[in-house]
Amino acid sequence: MKKLTVFTPTYNRAYCIHQCYESLKRQTCKDFIWLIIDDGSTDNTKGIINGWIDENIIQIKYHWQDNQGMHGAHNTAYELIDTELNVCIDSDDYMPDDAVEKIIDNWKKYGSNEVSGIVGLDANHKNEIIGTQLPQHIKRSTLFDLYNKYGVTGDKKLVYRTELTKQYPYPLFENERYVGLAYKYHMIDKQYEMILMNEIICCVEYLEDGSSRNMLHQYRKNPRGFAFYRKEMMKLPFGSSSFKFRQAIHYVSSSLMSRDWRFLQETPSKRLTLLAIPLGIALYFYITKKTRIA
Repeated sequence: MKKLTVFTPTYNRAYCIHQCYESLKRQTCKDFIWLIIDDGSTDNTKGIINGWIDENIIQIKYHWQDNQGMHGAHNTAYELIDTELNVCIDSDDYMPDDAVEKIIDNWKKYGSNEVSGIVGLDANHKNEIIGTQLPQHIKRSTLFDLYNKYGVTGDKKLVYRTELTKQYPYPLFENERYVGLAYKYHMIDKQYEMILMNEIICCVEYLEDGSSRNMLHQYRKNPRGFAFYRKEMMKLPFGSSSFKFRQAIHYVSSSLMSRDWRFLQETPSKRLTLLAIPLGIALYFYITKKTRIA
């Protein structure tokens, strides 16, 4: 059995997913499976992928489903993956030629059931690291501490033990297509640290149709998903009071978006939520103004 699954959620990305495929063909280590979760594409994605399967250069698994959003595609991927490790490479991204080799070698040296996986670096297409490098003076950390204790910035690439990512499935809300992926990562953080690897294992591009560039609109269209995420962040056993207060502000705003007038009864922290109501109302009006359709 292969050691690693590289999984790619995709939706109408037939025009760019070839970059990911070409990079996987060039990998110096072939100890991986490429799993594509097609989240309801209506373009020629299926035909393109079937052609690559017929080429039989790398092992490919393809799964089509009705559109559920990124988190729904992740749910399906984790259900299907049966390798020890997995990493998500988006359909508009690609891996350096030695990325899989670095992941496998690092795991052989330092991996164990005592850690959740490996955190590595993202870079842009000029090979410039996104945000900061990982701290050099430590070998392990939770993802939460990297950003909130050690001052790490920018997206990072996460390689997880599959048995852990099968836990904490993302909830699906009717007519919504977004729940923050970090929910699962912070749930895993409660029990495990990650191995730090200051190596580039993914090159990213933020396209105009990507979720990162449309976050305000995601916020407005998926209020129950955002409110769920903020509630879970308030429940974390770690995190400063200021961090949890920010979550409460967003929770109030998202609850107003979804017309959930029971948010004070449903909050895990009534005191913080009461304090957050004025700023939450202000954020609600800011988002609605910024996303108003003319």
